[in-house]
Amino acid sequence: MLFRDIDTKIAVIGLGYVGLPLAVELAKKFKVYGFDINKQRIKNIKQNYDETGEVEKKKLKKTSAIISSDEKILLNANVFIVTVPTGINKKNLPDLRILKKSSTLLSKYIKKKTLIIYESTVYPGCTEEICIPILKKNKKFKYNKDFFVGYSPERISPGDKKRNVTNITKIVSASNKKALKQIKHIYSKIVKSGIYVAPSIKIAEAAKAIENTQRDLNIGLMNELFVFFNKIKIPTKEVLKAASTKWNFLNFHPGLVGGHCIGVDPYYLTNKYKAVNLIPSIILSGRKTNNDFHKFIARKVDEIIKDNNLSKKKILVMGYSFKENCPDYRNTRVYHLIMDLQKKKIKLKIHDPYLQENKDNFPFKNLSIESFEQHQNKYDLIILTVPHKIYLKKQNKILNLLTNKGLIYDFKSKLKNNKRIIQF
Repeated sequence: MLFRDIDTKIAVIGLGYVGLPLAVELAKKFKVYGFDINKQRIKNIKQNYDETGEVEKKKLKKTSAIISSDEKILLNANVFIVTVPTGINKKNLPDLRILKKSSTLLSKYIKKKTLIIYESTVYPGCTEEICIPILKKNKKFKYNKDFFVGYSPERISPGDKKRNVTNITKIVSASNKKALKQIKHIYSKIVKSGIYVAPSIKIAEAAKAIENTQRDLNIGLMNELFVFFNKIKIPTKEVLKAASTKWNFLNFHPGLVGGHCIGVDPYYLTNKYKAVNLIPSIILSGRKTNNDFHKFIARKVDEIIKDNNLSKKKILVMGYSFKENCPDYRNTRVYHLIMDLQKKKIKLKIHDPYLQENKDNFPFKNLSIESFEQHQNKYDLIILTVPHKIYLKKQNKILNLLTNKGLIYDFKSKLKNNKRIIQF
């Protein structure tokens, strides 16, 4: 191997919902440095506060990881793990600017035996076609002789407390056998559920990309069926219950698909498809279905209001983050639903248990952010867009918010059956 454990000094680049939990776990076994250019983020972590909700205060208090927004901290490391975000631009093309900047930054800190591991989601070939050429610009050190590269895709699901960095099988790959052995050893120190060695970096990249693409397509199918079943007036919920009695039926449900993984990763694949003159028709069809699903929900809300003679002014949207039990609002499709409802002259108020801490990032300055437990008999319609656990536990209190003729539209069918709740 390249280093003994005592000599292994790891720098985690990017301390978001992936990088921070990784740094905290690695610090239990190695000397660890955390780097992020976001000074406010660094300040919050040093005050034992993680706004992503992934790392508890007591764990931040105990960690030995040294964190900073000063890049000079990277001088101490011989292993670098890159966990920066990889998004898409307005044309749905991969936005690799942060990944490229990180590679440029690391090229300055390469020395003998440096190991650089990328965890950011990319398309097959990106590490070798984009990142490594940037690293090679440091002419003092030779690739696969002086420095080595690996790829080990992150598989974190934000807000999921059961599946975290220690109990999700870790895929590893590397530029040669020496680097692979070191990478496998490092991750095996913290990952209890096992290490899977991919035959190449490209295969590891592709595996990550298709994981979320498959999920996107399955949800897209359910969304398409949801619209169809609604049209022929049969409940999707009951259809899925019946179909699920078959052992190999995959029980996906309809929903608003947002966030920085499922709604983004398929575009990394489709971009590579086009680069080799192939048409990713099925993947893009699924993306279009999911991107348009909010329009159907908006039409359904308008229909419920008209059919039940409800007020367009007494509406509460419950849930704004991109998924349940998560404070992250990036790429949330609830934003698009609200925009559509406002075009229909529907006046809204909104609640999300995480909004109070993140008001500055809330784009609707004209919408009132409600504290729902303070009101009773106030709303004609409640739209449960994101079924956070707190909502499911307080169903009776939510029902108390309704006027005498009020209804709840629970289009993900997560609440218990009730005559005042409309489900799919």
